[in-house]
Parts: sequence; structure tokens; C-alpha cells
Amino acid sequence: MTALVLPSAGPDPIPVGTALAAVLGYARGRRPLYFRAPNSRTGRWVELPAFGYERFDVRPRATGPLGEADILTAEGLHGRLAPDAWQAMKRLLDDVRPLADAVLDRAAGRAMHELPDDEFSVLAEPGTVGALLRRIGGDKHVTAALHHRRPELFPLLVRTTRWQLLPHVREGDSGVEAVIHRELVANADAFEALRRTLSGYGIELTALRLHDVLLWLSGSLRLTHAVALGRQGARRW
Repeated sequence: MTALVLPSAGPDPIPVGTALAAVLGYARGRRPLYFRAPNSRTGRWVELPAFGYERFDVRPRATGPLGEADILTAEGLHGRLAPDAWQAMKRLLDDVRPLADAVLDRAAGRAMHELPDDEFSVLAEPGTVGALLRRIGGDKHVTAALHHRRPELFPLLVRTTRWQLLPHVREGDSGVEAVIHRELVANADAFEALRRTLSGYGIELTALRLHDVLLWLSGSLRLTHAVALGRQGARRW
């Protein structure tokens, strides 16, 4: 397969070469920032990561019960929480923990694209992965925490990507996760080819994470910039 057909990301297929450049730009791209310390009269230009790959994707995975380490990881992608929001997030993770464990038990070691369609159909509920994910809800810090732990199973959703997915929900779907599942299955070969090529650059991302990155870049109008960064740096990397 030479292109990714992702209706949630746009009407046109995404050539695998374009997708490769976009993810390279997401992972390795830099942006200039003029930095001046408060005690200095002059500053200098520095280059910072343009996107969240280094602050999120390459952080070590937390182990044990969901908790503070997971909040820190989610903050790396979505920004710092105020003290009261931090405490609320900690309580929310306590509530989510049994539901997340139930998803893991139901998936039985399988990635999202390896699950049968019924796991995302309301006709097969209750107890399906789709039903459990719906109960977990869509808090962006929660989905980031769960995704970082199991990036092949828990989708990472924010407002931008959720709105991109919603128009593609079909009758009988348990939620937007069903759309992600369909697109992963339909493009399994292309995602695998993309994943293997990126691995050669030292970038290890699951098919589910690649779907999320491409969807977010498209929906947030950053795809063109990421592709340009990726093509500029591909020879160096």
C-alpha cells in the first residue's frame, strides 16, 4: 500500500512518504527561540523541539498503579496542572484504574488493531473494550496517561482529534474509538511499513500512535509544517 486512507484526517489519501516526513518532523523537528536570562543583557538563539515527542513519547513508562508519575507524563504533552487540578486528576486516576485494568484484561495482550470489530460495537455490549473506554471518558490528561502506558491499545484523544473523528461514527459504533479501529485495520500494511521505516531512524511508535499523530497534525493544521521539517532534516537524521 502506497498511501494511508484516513477519512478522519481528510478527504485525500496520505502518501506513505508524506506520512513519513510528517512523523519525522513531529519527532525530530526544531523551532528557534531567542533566549535571554533575567540577569543577562544579551541573549542567543536556541533550538527547541517543535512538538511533544521528546516530552512525551520517549519518557520512561510508569509502572505500578496509576498515579503521580502518569500525571507528570501527561503534563509533558498537555502542560502543567494547577495544584487543585493536580489533586482532581489524581482522584480521577483512582476512579479510572479499575476500568483501565478491565480493558487490559479484555484485550488480553492484543493491540487495538488486533481486536475484533465487536469490541467497538454497541450490539456486543456490555463489557467490550469500546464500552469500557466510553466509561473512562475523554479527559485529555487521562487519555495521555493511559496511552503512554499502553500506546498500542489506549487511544490518545484531545478535543481536536475527537471532533475530527465524530462525523465518521456509524450507527452501532460504541464511540469514536470504532473509527480509529476501522482505519487502523484498513491501513494495517501501510502503518506497518511506516512503523518499520521509522524504526530505522530510531523512532519507535505504534500504529495507534502514528494514527494519532497524523490525525492531530491534520486537524490542527500543522501537517504541512511537520512535513517540511521532516523533509529538511531527513538527510541529517
